[in-house]
Amino acid sequence: MAGERRRSWWGWGWEDEALSPDQVSALGAAVASRLGGGDVSARPAPSLASLDLPPSRLTPPAALAEICASDVESRAGHTYGKSYRDVVRAFSGVLEHPPDVVARPRDEADVVDLLDWCADANAAAVPYGAGSSVVGGVECDVGDTYSGAVSIDLSALDRVLEVDPLSRAARIQAGARGPELEDQLRPHGCTLRHFPQSFEFSTLGGWLATRSGGHYASLYTHIDDFVEALRVVTPSGVVETRRLPGSGAGPSPDRMFLGSEGILGVITEGWMRVQDRVKFRASAAVHFSSFVEGALAVRAVAQSGLYPTNCRLLDPGEAMLSAGVGDGSALLVLGFESADHPVDAWIARAAELCADLGGIVPEGIQTSSSSGSSEGAVGAWRKSFLRAPYGRDALVSLGCVVDTFETAVTWDRFEDLHAGVSSAVEKALQSVCGAGWVTCRFTHVYPDGPAPYFSFLAPGRAGSQLSQWEEIKAAASDAVLAFGGTITHHHAVGRDHRRWYDRQRPEGFARALAAAKSALDPAAILNPGVLLDPR
Repeated sequence: MAGERRRSWWGWGWEDEALSPDQVSALGAAVASRLGGGDVSARPAPSLASLDLPPSRLTPPAALAEICASDVESRAGHTYGKSYRDVVRAFSGVLEHPPDVVARPRDEADVVDLLDWCADANAAAVPYGAGSSVVGGVECDVGDTYSGAVSIDLSALDRVLEVDPLSRAARIQAGARGPELEDQLRPHGCTLRHFPQSFEFSTLGGWLATRSGGHYASLYTHIDDFVEALRVVTPSGVVETRRLPGSGAGPSPDRMFLGSEGILGVITEGWMRVQDRVKFRASAAVHFSSFVEGALAVRAVAQSGLYPTNCRLLDPGEAMLSAGVGDGSALLVLGFESADHPVDAWIARAAELCADLGGIVPEGIQTSSSSGSSEGAVGAWRKSFLRAPYGRDALVSLGCVVDTFETAVTWDRFEDLHAGVSSAVEKALQSVCGAGWVTCRFTHVYPDGPAPYFSFLAPGRAGSQLSQWEEIKAAASDAVLAFGGTITHHHAVGRDHRRWYDRQRPEGFARALAAAKSALDPAAILNPGVLLDPR
C-alpha cells in the first residue's frame, strides 16, 4: 500500500528510522578517530531485487495455500533474526538458509494444521514471532535430513482476548507485539510492564519462548514472573496449563515451555499477570569514581529490599558513549515507579546508600506523577538505549565488528569475572582486529549478583568481519564460563550460544529435555538444532 510503513528486511526496525547518510558519515568519522584512523566508509544497503534465492522445495496443501507465501520478500525477511552475524550476512546479500515457505496462521487451528502438514511432509517448522532474535534462534539452518523448512509467523495472533480485573490478569495471544499488547491493555487501566529493548519488534510468544528480560532491573526481571498459564500447540496435541497464582504440584509445566525456544511446541497464548498503570516515578543519575565502586553501591541497593525499577550501572566508557558523561565517572541510572504511592522515600534511601559508598547525584532526584525524566544523563541514556540497534546497523554498513554479550554471576565472583572477561575480549580485539574497545554495564541486579552486559567495537577487514566476530565471540564466551557466569542472562541460546550451553547444562537435564522433545515432537520437526541436536 502507498505510504505504508515498512520494516527493514535485512536490519533492525523501520526503514524510515535508519540513520541518514549524513549521520552514518558522522558516525564513521567518529569511529575512525576513536580506532586510530583507517578507512571507515559506508557501503550501500542491499535491495530485494539483487537477491537470488533458491527455489522453494515445498508446496503447501490447498487448504493452507492462503496463509503460505514463498515470495522473495517474505522468505528474505524471515531468513535471519537481528544479531550482528545475521545483519552482516543479510547486508552482504548472503541468505544461506531461507525458509521454503512462510506461513502466517490466522488462529490456533491453523497452527495445528501447519504442524500436521510439516510432519507429513518431513518439513522443519520454525516458530517466528517478530524476528528480533540475536542468537540465531529463528534461522532455518536445520540440516539436510528435511524436505524443506517452514517459518511459522504468528503475527496475526495479536489480540488481548480477555481481561480478569479481579485477579489482575489477561489472556493474550502469542503474536502480539509489545506496542499492540499495551494498546489493548490501556483501556482496561492495566499494563504488562515488560519492556525489553526489542519491545517494538518482539512478541509475547517470543518473550515466553526465550525467557525474555524486561526493563525492570530487579524483582520482576524476566517474563517468567508474569506467567499465570500457557497454551501450547505441539505435534502430539495441545497442552494447556491451569491458571493459578502459585502451585506446589510437582515440576511446573509452564516452566518446561518457558525458554524452550520453539523445540517443544508453538506457544499460542498465555494468561499473564498484569499491573495497574504507573502513576508515580522518580529517577536519579548517580556518579561514581569507578565501575567497581559503583558495583558496591548497586549491591547495597539490591540487597536492601527497595527493588528499584531501574538500576543500570554504566562503566566510564559506556557512560560517555550512551549518556554523554565526559568526566570519566561511572554512572548509575536509578529509577523507581509505582501505581499506588509516591516513591520519594524509596529513591531517597537508595541515593543515601549510594552516597555512603561514594556516589554523588549532581542533577538531583527527578520526580514525576506522569512521564519519566527526559533530561540530563538519564534522558540521554534512555534515548541512546532505544536508538542503539539502528546505530549497530550503521556500524555494519561501515564494516565494523560490533556486538554485545551478557551474563549473570554471583557477587563473590563479579570482580574476577569483570576483570577476566574484559581482559580476554581486549586481548582478542587487539589480536584479531588490531584495535577496539570493550565496555560494560549492569542491566539487571539481584540480591545475590548482577547481570553484566558487555559491548565491543573494532575495525573490520573487508570480507572477514564474520570470522573476526567468531573469534572474539568465542573468546568472550569461553571467558564468561571460565569465570563462573552463565552463557546468557536474557538473550537466549539459539544457535550462536549452543556449544557453550551444552557445557553449562547438567547432562542429566539434557537427557530429560531430549526425552520431553521426543514425547511432544516425535518427528523432531520443531526448530531443529536449537537447544538439542537435529535428528
